[in-house]
This record gives sequence, C-alpha cells and structure tokens, in this order.
Amino acid sequence: MIEKFLDYLRYERNRSELTVECYERCLRDFESYFKNRDSQLSWESVDSDIIRDWMESMMDKGDMASSVNKNLSAVRSFFRFALARGLVKHDPSHIVKGPKKQKPLPQFVRENEIDKLIDTPEYWGNEYNDVRARTIILLFYSTGMRLAELIGLNSSDVDFASHQLKVTGKRNKQRVIPFGEEVEEVLQGYIALRDQVVGCPTEALFTQEDGGRITRSRVQRLVREHLSQVTTLKKRSPHVLRHTFATAMLNNGAGLESVRKLLGHESVATTEIYTHTTFEQLRKVYKNAHPRA
Repeated sequence: MIEKFLDYLRYERNRSELTVECYERCLRDFESYFKNRDSQLSWESVDSDIIRDWMESMMDKGDMASSVNKNLSAVRSFFRFALARGLVKHDPSHIVKGPKKQKPLPQFVRENEIDKLIDTPEYWGNEYNDVRARTIILLFYSTGMRLAELIGLNSSDVDFASHQLKVTGKRNKQRVIPFGEEVEEVLQGYIALRDQVVGCPTEALFTQEDGGRITRSRVQRLVREHLSQVTTLKKRSPHVLRHTFATAMLNNGAGLESVRKLLGHESVATTEIYTHTTFEQLRKVYKNAHPRA
C-alpha cells in the first residue's frame, strides 16, 4: 500500500523525489511503530489511539511539535489516498489533532544589565547622539512602547505636569502611559539639547540633527549597538526592550491586566506569554538554589 501511495505522489501528483522520500520515511516509521506494538496490526486495523501513541512517542524522544505535525500530515495524506482507492474502510487519522506549536518565549535583558547600561556614565557622552540614544533606551524600558509608537511621538504628546505620554498604537488606537521622575528629568534634558542642535521648532519628539523625524533604522541601530555593551543576547532590538519592560513589571508585582493596558494588547492572552517567561526564571532560581532540585 505504501508503494502505491508513493507512485501516486510521483506520477499523478508530480512530487519531487525528495518529497516522496520524506513521505516514505514518515510512513515506514509509523508502520514500524505499530508492528512492533502488535505484529497482527495492519494499516486497515490501526485506530486513532495508535496514531496518538505514536505521536506521543516522538514527543518523548524530544521531537519538536513541527516535526510531529509533519509526520502526522504524511499519515493523513496516506489514509485519504487509501480510503479513496478502497484500500482501507476507514480513516482514523482525520480525528487526530496535532500538538500545538510552542511559541518561543520572548527574550529580555536582565534588570541588572539594563540598569548598568543606563546608569554607567562611561557608556555615554554629552553629544546629541548619545543623549538621544540614552533617552530612547530609557523610554523603551520605562514604558514598553513599540518602535513605531516611539518614532511617532510628538513633543505635544508629553505631559510633564501629569507625568504621562499619549501614544498612538496599532490601528491608530491611543493610550496613555505614565512615567516617573527619572524619565521626566532625562526627557527635559534631551529636549533642551535638541532645541539647541536643531535650532528651529519641530513637531517630532525624537529627531535627526537636521530636525527631521528619526527613522526606524536609526533607532534599531542605536539600540542594537548600545545593548551589545551589556548583553550577549543574539536579538538586541527595540522589541527586546518592550519584552524587558513587561518582564520587569511582572517580576516586581504588577498585575497582568495592568501590564496588558500599558502594552496596548487587545487581549490578556497576548500578555500571558510573559508569565511563562517569569516562571522560567523562577524555575532556574529553584534549580540553582534547592539542594534536592
């Protein structure tokens, strides 16, 4: 039956030999699995529980969800073919659901690393580019805003009296983010220097030296360059600072709903991935600290 299916792939579906080999490998593996369990089993007699057990055995060996789903897809294709050709009387695979793909946990900079970057004078000069870079990094870390939101900030969006920023997020939805005294002091120092350097009124909060609004690539580059001084993370982007903000908030007692509102997430389910991040940190602490771990 497998050979008939492989010929179908080759000659009727015109699949590449590499694809055919991949299907064959998956099907032979499943066949070997159910034969080892019970030599009396055949393609006609396997049921959905056997398929699920096979998938579980792959997961136990450390196979990724994507690999397991790929194998399940091959078995489903085979059963659809066999059922259409009258080679089997039922298809047990169509009711079997594959494992959900795990989303990678968001990367974040450790609190001591980001504090070191922001608080170490040796990392920063007094030139406009340095002052602007430090202000941008502090603002990302203190508010969790997105890259596009920071670039779109206007000077009029900063309310120093109320200590809050008006941010325009996805689909032009606006939200208000509070900030503290440190951000107030740094922002005011930056704005004073910006006005000196630019020499003319500007709407944008963060500008190039000529007064034009700062670009995405410029912000991405400056964040990457400065984070490389304190972290070995492969990804060193503004979004990593957004993850760092969320993780720091949860680690220090903020509620999930509050963090959701600050980040501008539509659903708390989106924010929940950060609880997995903090749990992983707790797991590492436990493993390193407990004598019986």
